[in-house]
Amino acid sequence: MPGKRSVRQLDVANRRVLVRVDFNVPVDGDGRIADDTRMRAALDTINYLREEKARVILISHFGRPQGRVVEELRLGAVAGRLSELLGHPVVYVPSLDWPTVAKSLAGLAPGGVALLENIRFHPGEETNDPGLAAHLAGLGDAFVNDAFGAAHRAHASTTGIARLLPSASGMLMEKELEVLGRALKAPERPLVTIIGGAKVADKIGVLENLMTIADALLVGGGMANTFFLAQGLEVGTSLIEPAKVPLVKTLLARAAELGRRLVLPMDVVVAREKATGSVTRVVPIHAIPKGWAALDIGPSTREEFARLAASAGTVIWNGPMGVFELEPFAAGTEAVARAVAACPGTTIVGGGDSVAALEQYGLAGKIRHISTGGGAALEFLEGRQLPGVAALDDAGEGTV
Repeated sequence: MPGKRSVRQLDVANRRVLVRVDFNVPVDGDGRIADDTRMRAALDTINYLREEKARVILISHFGRPQGRVVEELRLGAVAGRLSELLGHPVVYVPSLDWPTVAKSLAGLAPGGVALLENIRFHPGEETNDPGLAAHLAGLGDAFVNDAFGAAHRAHASTTGIARLLPSASGMLMEKELEVLGRALKAPERPLVTIIGGAKVADKIGVLENLMTIADALLVGGGMANTFFLAQGLEVGTSLIEPAKVPLVKTLLARAAELGRRLVLPMDVVVAREKATGSVTRVVPIHAIPKGWAALDIGPSTREEFARLAASAGTVIWNGPMGVFELEPFAAGTEAVARAVAACPGTTIVGGGDSVAALEQYGLAGKIRHISTGGGAALEFLEGRQLPGVAALDDAGEGTV
């Protein structure tokens, strides 16, 4: 896919610039923002546009209201927090009634910032309705997509607008594409990928694509259990996907054919139940007892995974090694987190659970690149084209 025009190539002075951001942030029980990482990630683009005297109109989704107004999913708290982060008032437009929106934006001055109401309140957003895209495009003179986390969605506010206005990628989008793209096409070697999580089904494409380029592919978490099953091992009551066994056998055969190193756990932590007070054992993978479930990688596996990560030129990590939310099964994920953080090479981490683990252990600041896009990052690592990126104008189309 050709490189995309940058926000820096847009003539934005005194123009209305629509910016698709990803402010789908977690909130606590009182409706307060619990983690503003995604908001902070968009500040470079917003501040650049403000400095260039653009009129900045932000568009974001929040939660899954399914095309209807849900009071607890309004963006008022987000607008308030953004005002604090910018040190500048943000005009919050609590409506998607287009005459009301236009009136609210009429007085926006150069360097001003406005945030529209949750775009998923409109039923046409997720269906990529041309009418909604036209209404949104009518509010601006140019479009910038800085929402990498939503780039895998062909929605009205990601692809629809991009086809109606001069469009470009924001600074966060550029960084994501540059770092992930280099890791796939020209990584510092050896390239070690660590893939975890609950299910093989969620990461089939990632495994298939990374297998062709990685020097070592490490598999942990619940998904490893299906690999054990495919090898004819007893898995007790472990989480498995029997329907994926043929596919896993194909993956194992493909790895052997390509001469790639696919590293599975050699030992696991097992328990009769998934609970904080569970009695646990460490057993080799060929000795999982009936009635017990594998819930974390064992110490020998932790040591091997850490050794491979430490010697890598590039590490990509996505997915926990076990049920890390519970203390008896957290050691594997912590060991991988610490090993990736200590790696002197390029380190890339994606996926909400992996990022949460880094933050839990105070390691986030030691990672070269933490991706803001869970599903988008996975699809990118699969080698798939992201609709929200493909729709943007190509770099060679000049300054507009």
